[in-house]
Amino acid sequence: MRIVSFLPSATEMLYALGAGEMVAAVSHECDYPAEAQRKPIVSRARFDQTQLDSAAIDTRVRETLARGEGLYTIDLEVLKQANPDLLITQELCDVCAVTGTDLTTALAATGLAPEVLTLTPKDLAGIFGNIRQVGGAIGLRERAERLVAELTARVERVAAVARTVESRPTVLVLEWLDPPYAGGHWVPELAAMAGGVDPLGRAGQPSARVSWEQLAAAAPEIVVVTACGLGVARTLREMPRLAQQPGWHDLPAVRHDRVYVTDGSAYFSRPGPRVVDGLEILAHVLHPAQFPARYPASVLAHVPCA
Repeated sequence: MRIVSFLPSATEMLYALGAGEMVAAVSHECDYPAEAQRKPIVSRARFDQTQLDSAAIDTRVRETLARGEGLYTIDLEVLKQANPDLLITQELCDVCAVTGTDLTTALAATGLAPEVLTLTPKDLAGIFGNIRQVGGAIGLRERAERLVAELTARVERVAAVARTVESRPTVLVLEWLDPPYAGGHWVPELAAMAGGVDPLGRAGQPSARVSWEQLAAAAPEIVVVTACGLGVARTLREMPRLAQQPGWHDLPAVRHDRVYVTDGSAYFSRPGPRVVDGLEILAHVLHPAQFPARYPASVLAHVPCA
């Protein structure tokens, strides 16, 4: 079977299932595992985001969508050469990856007629269900069940310990910096499982823009920034923006020096196997005594607030 994956999360699922050799092409954002970066690139962002800050990216995204344009382009030649039996795409977020409409147009232009698997998870159960869907579609159903069982066991270990903690701090998980976006879909669920409460998160719903007034009123005890697509280093460079906002220094999280940055794309935004790593990272941030760090230091950065 030949597979084209337009989703970083699906690519991670395929490799976790031992199906890397089936992958014929991937999106430009499919960077994990490292082997995926050697595959032909079938889709790219319409504009280069690497030199833009979060405010500029937000503006460009809004302008592009307002013109009725997609945020990604599909390389028709790469798609034809890949000649896939299966395409994996999504309809969860117009900003995150190629949409079904883009794909329909590309398939009509190339004359290809592969099976199309569309993933739309909204919570942790949906992510695990997607792993089963992918496994079933490529003839690896038993491997998918084993992978889900392993991930579920890790989730249950965290949840079991979190149920014993005496306090459940409020934790604001920010998925974007400027403008600020609170976490949605599975992210508030992860916060709850890790032993916290996300006061602005919307479980099972898309992440939502929040005002600085709402952020101040929420008075989170902990802030974790998981800016989608920026990575730890770029996010740290933008953190001074938050410090300039009115009320920032009055937040309990800032006053008690509990502000953190982690890699949102790797562990929170992508609905793939590594969201369980995200859960474990969040549990460590919320309750470090109960959950010692079990990941490289580069994964999580503490932001000094003094």
